Amino acid sequence: MSKDPAPTGSPSADEGEGGHGVGLIAAVAAMGGFLFGYDSSVINGAVDAIQFHFHVHSSFLLGFAVAIALLGAAVGAVFAGQWADRWGRLLVMRVAALLFLIAAIGTAVAPDLITLMVFRVIGGLGIGVASVIAPTYIAEVSPARIRGRLASLQQLAIVFGIFAALLVDYAFYLGGGHCAAPDIPKHGSVHCAIASSGEIASIPAWRWMFLAMLVPAVIYGGLSLTIPESPRYLLAAGKDTRAREVLERVLGLRGEALVVKVNSIKDSLKREKPPAWSDLRGPALGLLPIVWIGLLLSVFQQFVGINVIFYFSTVLWSAVGFSSNDSFVISVISSLINIAATFIAIAFVDKVGRKPLLLIGSAGMTVTLGTMAVIFGTANVTNGQPHLSGAAGPIALVAANLFVVAFALSWGPVVWVLLGELFPNRIRASGLAVAAGAQWIANFAITETFSPLKDLSLGVAYGLYALFALLSFVFVSRWVRETKGMELEDMDDQLRVSS
Repeated sequence: MSKDPAPTGSPSADEGEGGHGVGLIAAVAAMGGFLFGYDSSVINGAVDAIQFHFHVHSSFLLGFAVAIALLGAAVGAVFAGQWADRWGRLLVMRVAALLFLIAAIGTAVAPDLITLMVFRVIGGLGIGVASVIAPTYIAEVSPARIRGRLASLQQLAIVFGIFAALLVDYAFYLGGGHCAAPDIPKHGSVHCAIASSGEIASIPAWRWMFLAMLVPAVIYGGLSLTIPESPRYLLAAGKDTRAREVLERVLGLRGEALVVKVNSIKDSLKREKPPAWSDLRGPALGLLPIVWIGLLLSVFQQFVGINVIFYFSTVLWSAVGFSSNDSFVISVISSLINIAATFIAIAFVDKVGRKPLLLIGSAGMTVTLGTMAVIFGTANVTNGQPHLSGAAGPIALVAANLFVVAFALSWGPVVWVLLGELFPNRIRASGLAVAAGAQWIANFAITETFSPLKDLSLGVAYGLYALFALLSFVFVSRWVRETKGMELEDMDDQLRVSS
């Protein structure tokens, strides 16, 4: 499996030359990424307020309330594939929008922590569903020559969602008043203000943060009514006329090129039996090799610790010597860097290819995480907090942001591109669902284990993430195939041979 296949003959030469609005169609599908970026991040600005409002004294319980959405995401991702194969991609998008809407209202009005956690799980289900359906749909409607760029919109939407959550949190923090809680130190941090009894229109500021998700959820659901169903799903469902109309409208195919494309899709579908979980089974520890590749891509994307930078960045910035308020600003800057680097990845993913970008990213993450591991592992510890002196602080700060750049240039967007491309037509949604489910479980594991690792040593934590980054380089070098410029139907043949 080490040799990369060359693209084979297909109608791609004609594809996309007369396409109409495929970029806008892909952007609408990618809005689910914006919502799951927002929903997974908004809790971080409200966590101190939740602790104060609901009198949560257990750090484990509070951490579980933060991370429980990730378990919901794993469940939603697993079932999204079956739903998409049975009822279509568009209906599943609308289900995701509805789940986000319910979660926004439910978390905003939750009277107790348990109720809030229930609606966090519902929001997590929406996250999982969106994480599967967007790359599936985009891969199936995009011309091969620009499929990588369009599939990267998923990651771009995610990072914009994270950034929007930070801005919304900060806006409601400013509007929520001052530190009015007598038992919370007035140290000037954003969390102090959010945790206060400050209100906007008689509603606590932290509730507004969740309620604000109503706006993108409604927009996402509404726009999903304006885009066409996946032509591959339509052909699988026997709706040939409608599939031809979509291929003509979206890809601009006409005449013989349209006939060739339809027959190519049909041939790939005929070679597969109706979708079932048993289709994913194979000789490699119970799964097809291609399923394991998708699973490991997802797990490595999380095990390099990217969410530690975004979820727990205050620890790093405080150790460097910044104030709490400044650490919030730095987090916003890191988010902007993430967005800028993702734009660069979108520009190069169809030119450089998927595999080279992953290898470059793995190398960059290994070096930057290794640098952070050495700096924090050798730092003096005072009252449980690492103290960086001299040049160590600025070096750690630069290394952390270069790590974000390395991830955003590669593993952030490229994994979503590959997950939409790797699997044969009949198991695409199911295979991607399993891979995305593994991703959310890995995210939960990293989130939950960071605190005990941090208490042990930040050097150990970042050293572990550096090790996974190094292993990801070996994994990509040995087992990941290049898919740039290949038709999905062509990849069905190539991957069937390798599996």
